Amino acid sequence: MADDSIAVVDLDRCQPDRCNYECANYCPPNRTGKDCIVTRGERYDEDEPYDGGPDQIWISEEICLGESCGICVEKCPFDAIEIINLPSELDDEPIHRYGENAFGLYGLPVPEPGGVTGVLGPNGIGKSTAVRMLAGEMVPNRGAHQTEPTWEAVLERVRGTELQTYVERIADGELSVARKPQYVDQIPDQFDGKTRELLATTDERGVLDETIDRLGIRPVMDQHIDSISGGELQRVALAATLARDAEFYFFDEITPYLDIGQRMTAARLVRELAADEDRAVMVVEHDLAILDLLADTLHVTYGEPGAYGVVTDPKSVRNGINEYLSGYLDNENMRIRQEAIEFEEHAPRQSTSGRSLLEYPALSKSYGEGEFSLDVEPGTIYESEVLGVVGPNGIGKSTLAKLFAGQLSPDEGTIETELEVAYKPQYIEIDQPMRVDAFLSSVTEEFGTSYWDTEVARPLQLNRLMEQQLTDLSGGERQRVAIAATISEDADLYLLDEPSAHLDVEQRVVMVIDHDIYMIDLLSDRLLVFDGEPADHGHAGQPMGMRAGMNDFLADLDITFRRDERTGRPRINKPGSQLDSQQKREGEYYYTG
Repeated sequence: MADDSIAVVDLDRCQPDRCNYECANYCPPNRTGKDCIVTRGERYDEDEPYDGGPDQIWISEEICLGESCGICVEKCPFDAIEIINLPSELDDEPIHRYGENAFGLYGLPVPEPGGVTGVLGPNGIGKSTAVRMLAGEMVPNRGAHQTEPTWEAVLERVRGTELQTYVERIADGELSVARKPQYVDQIPDQFDGKTRELLATTDERGVLDETIDRLGIRPVMDQHIDSISGGELQRVALAATLARDAEFYFFDEITPYLDIGQRMTAARLVRELAADEDRAVMVVEHDLAILDLLADTLHVTYGEPGAYGVVTDPKSVRNGINEYLSGYLDNENMRIRQEAIEFEEHAPRQSTSGRSLLEYPALSKSYGEGEFSLDVEPGTIYESEVLGVVGPNGIGKSTLAKLFAGQLSPDEGTIETELEVAYKPQYIEIDQPMRVDAFLSSVTEEFGTSYWDTEVARPLQLNRLMEQQLTDLSGGERQRVAIAATISEDADLYLLDEPSAHLDVEQRVVMVIDHDIYMIDLLSDRLLVFDGEPADHGHAGQPMGMRAGMNDFLADLDITFRRDERTGRPRINKPGSQLDSQQKREGEYYYTG
């Protein structure tokens, strides 16, 4: 194989007991008598450790003909093989490779004292691997996975670069690190107790009390950690990290489960933390508006998820985001995506009232005396429209969805309908002991048809999940499977509570609850705006047009958006800036055209 190519075998997908080794049987070098594709039992001596089962395959990167052949990739019935030509500009060796035919990472982001370093890129590209290295939790092996890695070898690699001093401090054990995990829903599995007990162990800077108030988590301080919501867990994790006294802070996604107001608060707290020149802060984030507001410099990551990842040199935040969206990195002269991600800049679409699908009366729901209550004004949902639902966390949006889905009964008012309703809840619990393909085929007759593959499986990137067990899926993978199951149902009304992927909703009636402002704008024909006092009482107004709805919602949050001149993507105006003040005077908080 050419020096700039790698072979990757996904051992979770390689199932030799269910195939006839088509990859090896059809491999051209194998057919000439060479050992290009063999089993791992044949590859390794009995006393030599190896990853994977002895019957799973190993591919010789020296013998393999490379991506130009690709026969094994096509013949594998489980999509377990990738043969990839690496960009010719890459260094000869990765900073780390997990093993033979395994994921490799090229380059590391550079923490900058006194500032926030952003990291942007798709999942499965090595961002978490890079952070574990920068936190001193694992030693990069420079691709030499057969030998014990050492920091001395890493220092030789980074000598003369911006990382040298940082790596020297890691190697000497002098660096203190505070890290917020990506999956906050796993915190209850690691800590058994009340929120107050968890946070009490973190107050190293004397700022915990103030941080608790600013993040709005005082009401849950005496609740057991496994009883609080995802948004509350996210804010507890943020508070715990911010309260630590460290030199390097790492935040792995600060926005999931948070509404736009909470995201702004989290961003301000992280910015204030980074003002100390003795501290370096690094943030991985997918919310481009928050990342744009938060970071001082940006590393873009690209590659093939699960196969290899590349970390670019630091860029300005605006240029880095725009290059990532365009799919072309200027300094690297590298195309990372065939098509640009484009943001449609438009005036709010005019809502046209079609035939009424559901007319609902004034509704109310209370969870008991002194508990949360919700009041809903009467309204109408029309056929062939998408109704966006916006408002802060804890204001009753999910309660309304459950009322429409029939999972809750209102205390006052009655929803009289014979409509078929498909509902995706906010928090996904899929615990059946079965494979993804079996689960999806059980919920829709369209599973496996060309229409379903094109309109559902491909946009949600489900093909590589089909062989996996539901119980083994990550949080994001579960979300995608749940969305697919919901939109595949034959229903009249689809209720999607915080979907995480772009959905094809043409010709379907959908109610979308989400905190991503651009997604709501992109999908919605009208808005249902919630206000009130979170965790106490909520109020849902009548559905309204997009301009009025966006202005009503964002005015309450005191946030305005502008459009990037190059890409049209929404960007949050800095509070108090000239443009922010002008848009507020004009009453235009989102649409400026």
